[in-house]
Amino acid sequence: MQEARLAIKVALMGLGAIGRGIARCALQKHDLEIVAAIDLDPHRVGRKLSDVVDAPTPEVVIGSDAGAEMRKAQGGILLHATGSRLDRIEGELAQALTAGLCVVSTCEELSYPWLRHPEIAERLDRLAQKRKLALLGTGVNPGFVMDRLPATLGAVCGHVGRVRVTRVVDSRSRRKQLQLKTGAGLNEEEFDRGVDEGTIGHVGLMESAALASLGVGLEVDEVDESIDPVEAEEDMQGDDFTVPKGGIVGLKQVARAFHDGKEVAVLDLTI
Repeated sequence: MQEARLAIKVALMGLGAIGRGIARCALQKHDLEIVAAIDLDPHRVGRKLSDVVDAPTPEVVIGSDAGAEMRKAQGGILLHATGSRLDRIEGELAQALTAGLCVVSTCEELSYPWLRHPEIAERLDRLAQKRKLALLGTGVNPGFVMDRLPATLGAVCGHVGRVRVTRVVDSRSRRKQLQLKTGAGLNEEEFDRGVDEGTIGHVGLMESAALASLGVGLEVDEVDESIDPVEAEEDMQGDDFTVPKGGIVGLKQVARAFHDGKEVAVLDLTI
């Protein structure tokens, strides 16, 4: 008779739209047991997790004390979904590792942290190895569609000299946070300012370009990126915005990876 497997203890951190989706997926896994949930939003703290994720869950109440909640899942996993910028969430990741938790995070920059944050990457890697724990940055993009998937497909192609990936996303029915990142409804000055400030654009495309290249065996020593507005060819209506013909309805973002001055990957994303 096969011996029953013990469920892995899970703590959730970050219960925005993505975090709630992660929670619902985790609830469908019989080998995962959600024992804690962490969020700083006062409208969520103190509420039952089941009420926030709109799904039946164990009797878990959302807390704001990360340390106390993490201790409930010691020896298990933290499913982390609080931010895209690694320098802003390094402390949360380090706290989880110190508490004895493996971490799976949606932080886009964590998918290949050595590109923008080599010092942070080194600190976290050193801490994870010291604690003998895993730390993984993953997601749909980066994490799969424009990096792992082409790398996997390239594995059956023999030698690959260059990678090109094109993705087009219709954001009209997507969550409001994504629509805001595309610049839909802004004028050109507002769009350019958002790009400069880092509020407009998809975080992680440069990381995906590096990962896709490395995944097919190509070396990378430089990655650059451009972000340009996309104009509406007709009047367009989204769930949270209206854009007249000629107005900005989204963006075209292109990341290029190079080795010794030669282009080895182009990732072309239109949202």
